[in-house]
This record gives sequence, structure tokens and C-alpha cells, in this order.
Amino acid sequence: MKLWGGRFETGPSEVFERFSGSLHFDRRLLDADIRGSQAFARALERVGILSAAERDQLVAAFDVLRNEANSPGFFEGDDEDIHTLVIRKLKEQINGLADKIHTGRSRNEQVSLDTRLWLRDETDATRRRLHAVMSALIALARKYPDAVIPGYTHLRRAQAVLWPHYLLAYFEMLARDAERFSDARRRTNLLPLGSGALAGSGFPFDREAIAADLGFAGITRNSMDVSADRDFVLDFLYAASTTMLHLSRLAEDWILYSSEEFGWLELSDGVTSGSSLMPQKKNPDSLELLRGKSGRVFGALTSLFVTMKGLPMTYNRDMQEDKEPLFEAADQLGMSLDMIRAVIETTSLKPEPPARAADESWVVATDLAEALARAGTPFHRAHQIAGKLVLESVKAGKTPAEWTAEELVRFAPEFRPEMAELLKPQAGMKSRELPGGTGPRTVVRALDEAEARLARMTNE
Repeated sequence: MKLWGGRFETGPSEVFERFSGSLHFDRRLLDADIRGSQAFARALERVGILSAAERDQLVAAFDVLRNEANSPGFFEGDDEDIHTLVIRKLKEQINGLADKIHTGRSRNEQVSLDTRLWLRDETDATRRRLHAVMSALIALARKYPDAVIPGYTHLRRAQAVLWPHYLLAYFEMLARDAERFSDARRRTNLLPLGSGALAGSGFPFDREAIAADLGFAGITRNSMDVSADRDFVLDFLYAASTTMLHLSRLAEDWILYSSEEFGWLELSDGVTSGSSLMPQKKNPDSLELLRGKSGRVFGALTSLFVTMKGLPMTYNRDMQEDKEPLFEAADQLGMSLDMIRAVIETTSLKPEPPARAADESWVVATDLAEALARAGTPFHRAHQIAGKLVLESVKAGKTPAEWTAEELVRFAPEFRPEMAELLKPQAGMKSRELPGGTGPRTVVRALDEAEARLARMTNE
């Protein structure tokens, strides 16, 4: 059966049927389609199209369909899409009454409604996964509260930071991601029903009542916009892409930090794999796959962006191509968040190698230059003095710890003996107690604040 046909003398060709069919991917909208149709049945009763008994019969029939959906063969057939399948199954139950359910409703607005209902739930699930990853980061930070690591710029040792400070950087990225998903959900959470194909419905539906019935925050404002709109899908795909970007960067860090060259992290057996040839290998495959899957999500965003860019108002069949990128991105993002959570929860830091890297390098150079500046030396001159100290040390193979206070003063009279304490990375960090810095007291407060923020997010 079709939801259209009176205008046509013959049916579609077999090749067009195969080319245009979407049931193989939009079948996951079944529950959303049923929920939306049940609400629409109640709306039809309110405007006198259905009697109360007919409404109840339709709503009950949809419940039967939902329960039957897990039965073998439920989705078999040559239905054009999920909407056609639902109507066919409905007619098999209640015969002609099923024909009334589409009164005053276009498939254009129905597709928008189903997608919004599905995406609203998916966004909520994504935010829960994000919160779980953020919680795991906080737990790993609290496990090693005093660990010192080098921070990097250009992948060169730059300044010493605390391990929790480093992890909180990723917490902040994911917090912004959670905000983006909240914004995307807000724009998704508007009822499109009542918009018709593009000009609005010819029946006096109470759109606000339907919105309340389905838990929407409000209604859409323009029927032509509804028919043409997939911005809410693009919002989700952009948020998903940015989240995957952040996960990919974390994966890259940890691939490096768990390598023999760094030796900072130990990844658990549960998230690594071996080599078919080399017995000694323990490969970070989970993290490498995270990097790889980011490309699939980026591709989903690009795909729909390009699909939408040249479409005239209002609905065009091109827009059917929104579902597969959306579902693909949602699936890959969900698996990736679950995977990174498992990695974080089972990874151990070996504090000695990064602490040794900080001690042996000149991550303290900025601390010395700033100490000179605080003592009255113009900063440009202080920068040169610290730079020359580093150059002299590199030539002599001398680490910061090998300088004494007396040697420091002899090297440059601007140095004071007490500045030798800054040759230890832990000492310099104590000067960085501004909010957002890596000062020990600031980091403790930041961890507490992050935990409180996460609790608020989780309860929103």
C-alpha cells in the first residue's frame, strides 16, 4: 500500500522502489511514529474527526503494534518506509478506521515529528554518557592529586602542571559539548504537527495541547520552515562532531603517553589488543579506533550539510538522506563515549616517568623568568637571563636540580639565592593560583567545582 496514489495510473517501477525505499534505516523510528500517531489520534478526537471510542481503538491498536515489533518478520514486506508499514499493520488490525489517522496530517510533518522525538531521546542518552565520562575523569584526577607532568606546546615540554589540571582540561571540553547538546535539544524540542505539508493544517488542532501531550516545550512558528528544516539534525551532528574531535585528541594524547617512549600510562588488558606476529605487543586499539571513528561522524555532518545547501523551499525528497548520517553519527558517538569511559576507568598513571621528565627538562624556565620580573628585572631581560641559563645547561648536560643557589647567583647577579627553590617544578606551580591555573590550591578547588557542576548538569 501507499499513502498516495490517486493521481497515478500505474505504480512506481521496481528500480525506483528499491532506490527510494527507506524502511531499512528509518525502521528505528517505529516507537516515535507510534507515539506521535497516538497523540494525533487524541488530537483528531478533540476536533471531532474521531469519536472517543475510535480514538481508544486506535491508541490500543498502536500499542499492539509496539508489542509486536519484536516478533520475527515484523518488518518484512515491500513497504516504502516506516510510516507506510505502520499504516499497513494498523489496517490489518482495525480495517477502515486506520484510514482516518492521516486526516489533516502530512508525511512531511510526520517525518519531522518522528525524527524530533527520536533525537530528543538520543540527545538525553548522549548527555548521560558524557556525564559518565566526565565523572570518570574526575575520579582519575582524584586518584593522583599531586602528580606532576610536563605540559606541552608544539609537543615540546613547556611548563609543569598537575595531573588533575590536565584532566580537567578535557572535562571542560566535554562540559562545552554537553552544553551544545542541551542547546541542540532545545531547538529539537518543538512540535511540528499542525504544519501540514507546508501551508499548515486545514483542521483546527490545538497545537499547544498536542505539544503538551508529547512533552514538547513549545510549537514551531512557521509551517514552511518546518517542511524545509533539518537544522536541528545539523545541530546534533555538529555537537557530535565536536565531541568526537575532543575524544580523538584525548585518544592521541594517551596513545603517546602509554607508549614505551613516554611510559606514563598503563592501559588495561581490557581495552588493548596484541599482534598476530609480535608476541610482545600491547596495542592501544581502542584509542586508535576512537580516532578513526571521528572521521565517520565528521563525514555525517558534511554529508547532510551538503545535501541541504541548495534545496529550494520547502520539502524535497533529498531530505530523506538525513536519517542515515544521523543514525550513523549517533551510533558511533554512543559507542565511542562508552569506550572512552572504559579506558579512563581502567587506566593507571605511573607518576614517576612524567615527574622525572619535568625534573630533567627546563619546564621551570618561565618560573625563573617571572621570579626575576617580580624582583624588579624587566621581563625582556629576565627572559634573556633564563634563556641563557637554559642554553648553558643544555651545552653542559646539566639539569635544573644540579644548580646550586650560589651557582645561580654567580651566573647572573639578578638571581637571588631563594630563587633556587624554583628549580623544582612543584615550587613554581605554587605561583599559579589564579582561577584556571595549575596552582595546587586552585586545582583542588577546581576539582570540587567540577564535581558540583557535573551534579547540577546531571540533575537538569
